[in-house]
Formats: sequence, C-alpha cells, structure tokens
Amino acid sequence: MKRRVAVLGATGSIGRQTLDVLRNGRDRYEPVLFTACRNSEKLLELKQEFPVALTALAHNELSSPPGIDFGGKQGLLDAIAAAGADITVNGISGAAGLEPSAAVIRAGSDLALANKETVVMAGRLIFELAREKNIRIIPVDSEHSAIFKLLEAHGRDNVREIILTASGGPFRNQPKEVLAAVTPRDALAHPTWNMGSKITVDSATLANKGLEVIEAAVYFGFSPENIKVVIHPQSIVHSMVRLNDGAVYAQLSKPDMRLVIHDALTWPETEYSPFGVLDFDSLTLNFERPDFERFPMLALAYEALRGGSLLPAAYNAANEEAVEAFFGGKIGFLEIPRVVEYVLNKSVSPGGEEMADIETVLNQDRWARKLAGEFIPG
Repeated sequence: MKRRVAVLGATGSIGRQTLDVLRNGRDRYEPVLFTACRNSEKLLELKQEFPVALTALAHNELSSPPGIDFGGKQGLLDAIAAAGADITVNGISGAAGLEPSAAVIRAGSDLALANKETVVMAGRLIFELAREKNIRIIPVDSEHSAIFKLLEAHGRDNVREIILTASGGPFRNQPKEVLAAVTPRDALAHPTWNMGSKITVDSATLANKGLEVIEAAVYFGFSPENIKVVIHPQSIVHSMVRLNDGAVYAQLSKPDMRLVIHDALTWPETEYSPFGVLDFDSLTLNFERPDFERFPMLALAYEALRGGSLLPAAYNAANEEAVEAFFGGKIGFLEIPRVVEYVLNKSVSPGGEEMADIETVLNQDRWARKLAGEFIPG
C-alpha cells in the first residue's frame, strides 16, 4: 500500500526537493495535499500533475482561487485535517509553520519536520502533543537527521556530546569591515547549499546554526554545554556525536536535502536512495572553530537557550524581522545581530515567562516582533 504524503510549503525549496523524492518513488507514495503561501500558479500545476491531491493557498484570506480547494490560514488548517495523510512534510518557512505542525499532529499524521521554528518556539508543547497522539516527529534537516540516526545507532545514554557542523556561509573568512558592506545579493551566494533566501542569509550570519543549537537541545534533550558547533566548509559531514568513551562518530553524504527527505519518509526502514551518494576518490575535509565575535548570532542563540522557555521564540522572531529589514535595505548585515540582542535584552511579553500553551508562544512572537520593529528605524 502506498504511503499517503502531504507537503506543506510545496512550492518552496524543501517542497520542490520533496517532489523530486515523490516522483522518484511513485510506486511507494501517494500525494494527498500540497500547500503554498502565495504561489497559486505552481500549486495549480501540481494539481494537474497529481489531480487527486488537495491544494491549499495559505495567504488568500477571502476565497480560494479557481482550482484551489482551500484558502486562507484557517483553510490551510482545514486542509491538513481533511487530507488523511500518513506522513506530512512541513517545509513552511519561519514561525508560520508552528500552527500547521500542531494541526498535522492533531490530524493523526506523522510529521517530517523541516520547519525548525516549530521546535525552537514551542518544542516542549509540540512533543507533548505528539506523545499524547502517538505521533512520530522525524527531523528533515541535514544536521538533526544525522544526529537522529547516530543516536539511534549508539543509544542516547551512550552519547556525551552533540557536534553540529556548519558550512560557515560565504563570509567565514571575511574581516568585520568587509561584513559591514555585505548586500543581500552577497549573502544569497551560499557556497554549498541551494536553499530559500531567508535560510541562506541565516547561514551567512550563523543564525541558522543558532536555531539548530536550540533545536538540538529541545529535540534530543542535551544541555547547551553538551552541544558544540564546528565549521566544516565542504558540508560533507552533516553532524557528529561524541560517546562517553571519547570516540566520535559522524554521518557523511553529499549536501543533498533529498536524501534527508527520503530518509524521513522511509523511517524507521533504511531503503536505497539515489540522492547524496558520496565519492571518496578526491575528498578533503576541513574543520575549524566558529568565530563568535564576527558572527554573534551563534552566541546569542546560546544566550536565548539559557534564558528561559520563551526566549528562543523571541530570538527567532527578532531574527525574522531583522532579515526582512536587511532585504528591504533598512539595516546592514551587521545590524541583524544588534536587533536580536536588543530584543533579547528586553523583558518577555506581558503574557508571562513560561511556555503555558501555543498562544503564549505566539504572544511572545508578536511581542518580540513589536520590539524589533521599534528598534529597527533607529
């Protein structure tokens, strides 16, 4: 029997690569839902290719365009409930992916999670809901997919330390005076990965690695002190674990997200994949320490992780607002961490300091965006 698959954010980077995996495995997968934020044209093309699948356009608040089954934010949630998926790939970008993740779990679908903000903002609540509904959450992220498999192989209790790898982005060797003049076009020139624009800028500032540090702490239950980051420009080693005896084990493959998506869709089985196959004939691997001074977004992520259950949501929201301002020409590249630092230094939202429910998290998100918006014009 084919596995019924829903794809949230089907027209984005993760969504397009998921489609490659689905097309390569037509005998194994049956797409049942595709969603997009604004790209109705691409969504209609998918409807023609997979006529049985439902479609939802999240940005349209009034009515769905002709040929689209659901429209608006509530329509997206209704579509998730109606799809009847066995597994859902959440490739939505940013904080907008949190509520759809919760809706996927409530609908009884396993969650292949590429939206790291779900875990960064409300991981404890999401994992509690998944346990209650007996739903599996599988990471769709090269680093966390690697850690996920390494912990399965060696046992959580035998692992002392997680080592996340980072490419270092396009500016890892650039002095600070050069970083001050970086343009959005410069920041989008990632040396190894082909990703969406926001996550590419996050890789350039190391904010993406900061988010992944928070995600690893919540997802795998490790303290900040036991999560390390190492710069690895080739992006061949996708992460490592250090066991209690000091030995280090790594997961290696070509930098191809389709392998990670394939592994999530087939887990807990390990099936053949044509993606990410590594050739050792000419392979050089380099590692170096991250520079926390030139790239303070990484240090700020550790600060947020240690600062309370709601500060990671503030870190994420402030960064999203800062990156948008950077794209809009309102701030420079080096101002991105300054916006985030300002927000983290302010008190949490009036709703309180504890993660009581998802609405509390969303209040924190809104509060942080308000603070960032007040700070950016100056």
